[in-house]
Amino acid sequence: MTARRSNAALRLFIAVLFPLALTACDKPAQPIEQALVVDADEWPGWGRTGSEAHYSPLDAIDAGNVGKLGLAWHFDLEPGYSASTPLMAEGKVFLTTGHSHIRALDAVTGKQIWEYDGGTRERATSALQMSWGNKGIAYDGGRVFLVTTDGYVISLDAKTGREIWKTYDYPDASPRNSNGAPRVFGGKVIVGFGGADISPARGFVSAYDARTGKLAWRFYTAPGDPVTPGNERAEAVMRKTWPSGWTNPDGTRRGGGGTAWNAFSYDPDLKLVYIGVGNGFPYNQSKRSPGGGDNLFLASIVAVDVNTGAYKWHYQVCPGEQWDCTATTDMTLATLRIDGRDRKVLMQAPKNGFFYVIDRATGAFISAEKIAKVTWADRIDGRTGRPVENPGIRYAGKPGLFELWPGPTGAHSWMPQAYSPLTGLVYLPVIEQGALIGDGQKGGGEITAGMGVTLIPEVELPGSHKSFLRAWNPVTQSLAWEVELPGNWPGGVMASAGGLVFQGQIDGRFVARDAGTGKQLWSFKTESPIVGAPITYRAGGRQYVTVITGSGGNGAGINSPGNAAFRTDYHLPRRVLTFALDGKDTIPPFAMPELAPPPDPDFAPDLARAQAGAVLFGTRACLVCHGWNAVGGGAAPDLRYSPMITDAATFRQVVKDGALKMNGMPPFPAFTDAELETMRFYLRARAKAAPAEHKALLEKASADRASNAKPQDFAGKWNVVIQTPVGPQEAVMDLKVTGNVVTGRVSADQGTVEVAGGVRDGRAKFEGKASMPMPITVKYDVTVRNGKLSGENANGPFGSFPLTGTRL
Repeated sequence: MTARRSNAALRLFIAVLFPLALTACDKPAQPIEQALVVDADEWPGWGRTGSEAHYSPLDAIDAGNVGKLGLAWHFDLEPGYSASTPLMAEGKVFLTTGHSHIRALDAVTGKQIWEYDGGTRERATSALQMSWGNKGIAYDGGRVFLVTTDGYVISLDAKTGREIWKTYDYPDASPRNSNGAPRVFGGKVIVGFGGADISPARGFVSAYDARTGKLAWRFYTAPGDPVTPGNERAEAVMRKTWPSGWTNPDGTRRGGGGTAWNAFSYDPDLKLVYIGVGNGFPYNQSKRSPGGGDNLFLASIVAVDVNTGAYKWHYQVCPGEQWDCTATTDMTLATLRIDGRDRKVLMQAPKNGFFYVIDRATGAFISAEKIAKVTWADRIDGRTGRPVENPGIRYAGKPGLFELWPGPTGAHSWMPQAYSPLTGLVYLPVIEQGALIGDGQKGGGEITAGMGVTLIPEVELPGSHKSFLRAWNPVTQSLAWEVELPGNWPGGVMASAGGLVFQGQIDGRFVARDAGTGKQLWSFKTESPIVGAPITYRAGGRQYVTVITGSGGNGAGINSPGNAAFRTDYHLPRRVLTFALDGKDTIPPFAMPELAPPPDPDFAPDLARAQAGAVLFGTRACLVCHGWNAVGGGAAPDLRYSPMITDAATFRQVVKDGALKMNGMPPFPAFTDAELETMRFYLRARAKAAPAEHKALLEKASADRASNAKPQDFAGKWNVVIQTPVGPQEAVMDLKVTGNVVTGRVSADQGTVEVAGGVRDGRAKFEGKASMPMPITVKYDVTVRNGKLSGENANGPFGSFPLTGTRL
């Protein structure tokens, strides 16, 4: 007991001394809150402290010596979800992978001390409960806390892994899952859940007593019954913003959502917990709330009392949201000197493309500016704090599809941002990706039944499929520096007092940059993508940096095409990597075999059947894990290269009967045998097209170089083959060239497109209008080498596909 008290006193002394010592030598750009630097040696929570800054006051590894950083130890993991952030406390690194597989490793050696399986795969009764695994866990007072994807909140002894208490969070059978990290604030375990993309279930956040597991309070984020005493004020605020109610005439729920599955912060002085609330369901507000209204607390930041859950204030980032707008990204707490006075603020870059600074005591709006391309709103009104929406962005009752930036992936997704008071900058993993959205269509068009919209989240638009690390000044609301990153799924960020920013990349590199300039100072080739955020800690007087490798999340599933140029395979080695100055460990060499589809000599193309299979693949949630157009991104195996698709019996056992449930693949018993065979046919078609697509992708990566082709080399008739997601499609291209001007037509079974364009630097680029069924622009970018045509065909929002051709 005496030793523990002494250590606690020492930590408090260091926390108080640290800002003073720093000020004495290098004055920080912004004031340093004590809550930001407490327990400097450890990383006990998702964002290290309740400030959720992903910042460490450790500085032994700095911009001057980071070049000497070497691998200190590594720990090999099995295949499965690993896009998570580890913790460090009491000399152990704690981590979660797969579906709540918890491990404790020695922080100095990496040796496993204990492990615990949350049991999700045995219990889960739906695919939703076995979706992407947990992004993190929590530590407090000698205990490790987790929430399983199927809704169990569990406390473990940090020394032994022994289960101390376990409780179930879901009050009914509505579809839910929990994959965000729990937090421990003020002695309460704070947990939320997801599911508002498929169900109008009422969102809520639960707080459990950390010692006993007893429910302390529950805060509802959408109106309804029951109304608990602690929720009466919040309920009154919410109900008047749903003027037509939220139920159908038969009493079933029509509208809801507002799940809080990821973002929570805590101010111990104000005793406030901040909740980041998600989207509504249905997406289409005219179906969710026909009478309009702001629909609180959808897409809102809400402050509640840590002890009672009582409502204090809210700020809504997307009033009446209908674009999958959420406020579920990290909320960073800091003190900023604004207009000559210190303001205690909350900073968030939600999905909608703006960066917000809000007074965290009152919820008052301070400022907001765009951090990415935004088309849904012109600006945030400085007087009201409400968005000034662009005309026409509300699609209900209107024909066609609207270009939406950011798309539902968001300009900032769940991957953590970081903040350093030394530079005063927030480091944002930013995604530039648009989408097409519009009113729901008769007969379908929805990724999820009932959402009420036609949504194409993976779109080929100029400037899309890009990502950046952007250093943002929250006081001036301006960009300090930026670095373009590979792919479109940037890793989480960590900042340190050593003047460094650490981030993993989709190309398998772990990078350290100068926090002031963005200059790369060090990198390590990991062999696998990195999505989860790194941490840093001190053990035995030595500073370490730890990160977990492995792809996961949207960029490894539904948004996979933006990362298709990189090897992100599910079976790439997943590891815990820990670095220190002069580290001497090495990882064994690994050579990923070349991608090769399984032999399928009996396959015969059938375009209509392949298209029907594509619809099943897209609307039965398969693309969520296995990728857009079945292009695997690492969340699950790439089925184009799986031998399973060539055998009907094996395919049925896995997909319908759940033969691989214990490996993380849930069963889908609702498929009929005929539907299974149709979808299997689609995957076989995708496998046949995969080699040509992969070759074209590699060629495109290096083929933007100029060609020696002359304008007249393109003239004449060409027999072309386009490798589409439903198989090869033939067409005849008849081109005329006058000077550098190209005109002509492209004819296929679906119809004829008149095209026009030009030749420059040996490449012909031309386009035309088509309807399939909505009007789209069809583009071609081709060159001629050795008498053969090659390039790509972009079919509006549906993607870009390899094209080859020979003369007729």
